[in-house]
Amino acid sequence: MALDAHPLNSLGFAKAPADTRVVVAMSGGVDSSVVAAMLADEGYDVVGVTLQLYDHGAALAKKGACCAGIDIHDARRVAETRGFPHYVLDYENVFRDAVIDEFADSYLAGATPVPCIRCNERVKFKDLLETAKDLDADCMATGHYIQRRTGARGAELHCAADMARDQSYFLFSTTPEQLDFLRFPLGHLPSKAATRALAAQYGLAVADKPDSQDICFVPNGDYAAVIEKLRPGAGRPGDIVHADGRILGRHDGVIRYTIGQRRGLGVGGLAEPLYVVALDVDNARVVVGPKAMLATRTVPLREINWLGDEPLTARAEWPVSVRVRSTRPPTEAVLRPLSDTTAEVELLSAEEGVSPGQACVFYETGGSRVLGGGWIWRGV
Repeated sequence: MALDAHPLNSLGFAKAPADTRVVVAMSGGVDSSVVAAMLADEGYDVVGVTLQLYDHGAALAKKGACCAGIDIHDARRVAETRGFPHYVLDYENVFRDAVIDEFADSYLAGATPVPCIRCNERVKFKDLLETAKDLDADCMATGHYIQRRTGARGAELHCAADMARDQSYFLFSTTPEQLDFLRFPLGHLPSKAATRALAAQYGLAVADKPDSQDICFVPNGDYAAVIEKLRPGAGRPGDIVHADGRILGRHDGVIRYTIGQRRGLGVGGLAEPLYVVALDVDNARVVVGPKAMLATRTVPLREINWLGDEPLTARAEWPVSVRVRSTRPPTEAVLRPLSDTTAEVELLSAEEGVSPGQACVFYETGGSRVLGGGWIWRGV
């Protein structure tokens, strides 16, 4: 007589938790530590993996970063306390090639990159995910605040229940194939306080550990210093020029400025407040102008990752909501595909400070589903 099928466990597999191997990407912070402890407590076959992404010897004293040596120690301690194996993988070369070098080159080209997205796309959800499969894992779990739901046509990506913690902007490039293998156990929680309460419940020493603030390889948020170190001579001085052609002052390098910046320009005393409206890298010029010059309604995109049920090019236009920066709420727009990976977005209301190098992420208007996104560029 055939045995009845095992009911689905909390990770969506028709077998007992003890027969389900899950690799947990552990950064050493409270979020991924709670995920690992929670799954171990539920009886899953948990394997913790921490990535060493750069030489953490110089970063041991650094606060507010996600990958320093102390974090590796914290992840290992959680694994020892909860009784599951933990491995540290040296991904320094991969991280430099896939993330840090592009970060530096993008800034040198006058763009404003988002390296955390590239890290998820090219390291965590690519190489680490393949490592998880090599370990015969059924899935990989992370501490990201985003939800994976099963829809009519497979796994869907949805915003976190707590929009204050939602990380969908940084995960838009997750492919359908990756989404099949990934799990996000914290996405449904109402708040970070709920995560910390779980950490305390599981007796984790990281329960009160502060959240990381900086990009992990940028100490104290000093982008320019990192780029100068990676690309000596990058801080070439030049003129600060008004959009009408007037030279207003000097700067110590285009890499120290971003589109939309107002503070720290060193050109005070004028009747109108000025903002960075363009970066002329070739001529080492920072172009400033009135706020009105920042308003944009047309956004060219490339390297699009599409997560909709139909192909991107199945329609000439898609009504969506979009985010053009991680800190901004979604705004209504029309997405017009040009190919499978390129498109133009028309914003129904103009946005200020839309910058090449940032991501534009698509959402179902009025809903929580993430439909993908692309990278903003200058167009042809």
